Amino acid sequence: MASQRDYYQILGVSETATTDEIKKAFRRLAKQYHPDRNPNNPQAADRFKEINEAHDVLSDAEKRKKYDQLRRYGAFAGAAQGYGRAGGSASGPEADFDLSDLGSFGGLGDLFSSIFGRRGAGAPLDDEEEIETAISIPFRVAALGGKVPVTLTLPQVCPTCSGSGGAPGTTFSTCPECKGRGTISFGQGGFAVQRPCPVCRGRGKVPAQPCPTCQGSGEVRAQKHLTITIPPGTEDGTRLRLKGQGAKGRGDVVVAIQVEPDRFFRREGLDVIGVVPINLAQALLGSKIKVRTLDGKRVVLKVPPGTQHGQKFRIPGQGIERNGRRGDQYVEIHVQIPEKLTPEQEAAVREFAEKSGMKH
Repeated sequence: MASQRDYYQILGVSETATTDEIKKAFRRLAKQYHPDRNPNNPQAADRFKEINEAHDVLSDAEKRKKYDQLRRYGAFAGAAQGYGRAGGSASGPEADFDLSDLGSFGGLGDLFSSIFGRRGAGAPLDDEEEIETAISIPFRVAALGGKVPVTLTLPQVCPTCSGSGGAPGTTFSTCPECKGRGTISFGQGGFAVQRPCPVCRGRGKVPAQPCPTCQGSGEVRAQKHLTITIPPGTEDGTRLRLKGQGAKGRGDVVVAIQVEPDRFFRREGLDVIGVVPINLAQALLGSKIKVRTLDGKRVVLKVPPGTQHGQKFRIPGQGIERNGRRGDQYVEIHVQIPEKLTPEQEAAVREFAEKSGMKH
């Protein structure tokens, strides 16, 4: 778990927040703390991971229901009747609680595992982890589909020590802290929990000389280049899961999609709407105009005489296609009125108005 704080606090929403409110809060915070906008700020990267984790739970109705059950047990900072990490004694509402400790609490541990899809504290220490990131894609890529490159910085097995943490050729001895078990206990009685040994990092053995590349951690951070396939009709806020592309070649990468606005099109379901300006003469007398479609084609649209500002014309089958269905394209007419008239133009308009019986 990246966070020990209350997920509602992380997103800045109330526990009665609607799905839309949670989604809006996530978008705002994800944009603010995205690593691309904060390249030299590790705190922002941690905050971004925290925000994604909170959204992943609270945006899923089933996960949120189970999470709320855990909150009622006081398992999160800010929830009533919380428990301290080390001694298991009751503490105030602001107490931190390490969620991985729930693996030793019977039903609570099972409930936690069912929420996050992970095993409890007794699971192997190299448990798979889920990596989350967010990317922005152009409107047309989201509508028509395509491929988008993504670069992630992920932990990988150290190539020098192959994950052992020891320098090449060094000897290993049983960890003096955990006596080779790889875990140590914290707390007392029913609140005792198993945690990875901080000395041997859960391996049960310590090297006589640590690896010079990873300083004994067994892993290094490296860039991973991925190509994401965007399905046609992808909506803003869609989350795509890349199986087995996570840290150390295990776990998944979850990509949150942010769709950039288009200068011409906007979307309504599978339909797309584009605004086309015409002049007053075209609106009054009618005209033929060329309109660009979503896939870049040009079609000729007949504008009838007397077309009104804001009137829409339908071009069938030129919208977004998804699951065998395709929407339409609508052209929304905006009639442009001259801001200034010459004396001759003004006289002509007055004459037209008088002959047409228009008040002015």
